[in-house]
Amino acid sequence: METEVGRAPAWRRAAQLFTAPAREPGAAALRWDLGFYLACLAFALPTALVAEFYGYRVWGNFATVAYGFGALHSGWLLLLSARSGRTPHGVLGSRWCGIAAVALLAMILPLLLLVIRRLTGVDWLITPFSWAAQPEVWVIERSADLLLHHGTPYVDVTALGRAPEVNDYTPYGPVMAVFGLPRALFGGTPLGDALTDARWMFALAACACVLGTLKLLKWPKVPVGAAQLALACPLTALTWAVAGPDLAIVGLLVLACALAATGRAAWSGLVLALVVSAKLIVAPAAAVLVVFVLVRRGRNGLDWPAVGRFASALVATTAALHLPVYLVDPAAFAEHVFRFPLGMGVVRSPAASPLPGHLVAELGVLGRVTAFVLVGAAAVAMLVWLVRRPPANGSGAVLRIAVGLGALILLTPATRYGYLVYPLVLLGAHLVFRVAEAPAAPPAQQSATTSS
Repeated sequence: METEVGRAPAWRRAAQLFTAPAREPGAAALRWDLGFYLACLAFALPTALVAEFYGYRVWGNFATVAYGFGALHSGWLLLLSARSGRTPHGVLGSRWCGIAAVALLAMILPLLLLVIRRLTGVDWLITPFSWAAQPEVWVIERSADLLLHHGTPYVDVTALGRAPEVNDYTPYGPVMAVFGLPRALFGGTPLGDALTDARWMFALAACACVLGTLKLLKWPKVPVGAAQLALACPLTALTWAVAGPDLAIVGLLVLACALAATGRAAWSGLVLALVVSAKLIVAPAAAVLVVFVLVRRGRNGLDWPAVGRFASALVATTAALHLPVYLVDPAAFAEHVFRFPLGMGVVRSPAASPLPGHLVAELGVLGRVTAFVLVGAAAVAMLVWLVRRPPANGSGAVLRIAVGLGALILLTPATRYGYLVYPLVLLGAHLVFRVAEAPAAPPAQQSATTSS
């Protein structure tokens, strides 16, 4: 068996680490766990000590404990495995212990503390070291209030009576305001504000999408590696505690993929329309899902009726969600949804993490042109990949979306490193889809001896 594994390609051996069983894991899987938690710890500890934002520092303190526990637990299992060749039975012998520690200590508890801390009302001050929620939380809640009272979540930044600033913008589609509606409707008291913080809505939406996806896939056994990528990595845990919208959006995106993989083309198009109508950055996923829906039947030929249902639901839902808001104030809609994210608005987008596209664009006019050329080249490469190797199953579609969004995030001039949560979660989902699509093990052969 060792010889067969040793001859496997490197990428296949790496995949085996992510799908290794939670109990009685091999030394290679435990070494991966130890390295994973140590790398996460190396992110969390400096965040606790030097982060600019109060919420980041709170998260960093909790996360340092969580990832430290994960590293110690993995190291302990690895030591026992090296000494005796076995790991303990029961809960303590499971690789899920580290995941549970991260979920409790680096996600649930810091979010609860920050929601309570936010009741002190210091979010709108120009003091990031006091923020208990990131600006996107305030902005989305404000957008819901604007939608209720004015029919649009977007303000006219040229008619404020003062110079506009970054936080005047709502760089999301109109669907994102839905997550702020509970606050707009039921907030106003300490208890109401605590219970309707938009981060709870993002978290509930993400969890509902995970459960819906698993149900559609017939409850596959989730690999520990998939949970590490999608749940326990610092970008997911940090986003959960201090912000949250990206987790709700990527959850809906994975759900749309699961619906397409199980033959529910119209529902997939509808859910994808919600995704695109919340955050435009995930729009390239539509190209992948269109191709996947078209070729999903495989040997039975191209499924044009399914593509028609998918495209009709996508276009009709997108139009129904956007047109009413657009007609209220077309100029404000364009300024917030398109011009500002592209760096062409009255105020320049602050999204400037030092990723390759931003670094190239900072070299000047030629650098900015080069960055957009790289984005175009990546798009062409993705189209060639889709045409030459269309996704044959849900895991293939999710993988292509992860690669495409990862390339877009890395190469776009105005971007944030936090957006990398999209490809990480999608890669974790890819592993779950692979498990769900794996052929069932053959039934055990009956004994040749039968009772007379």
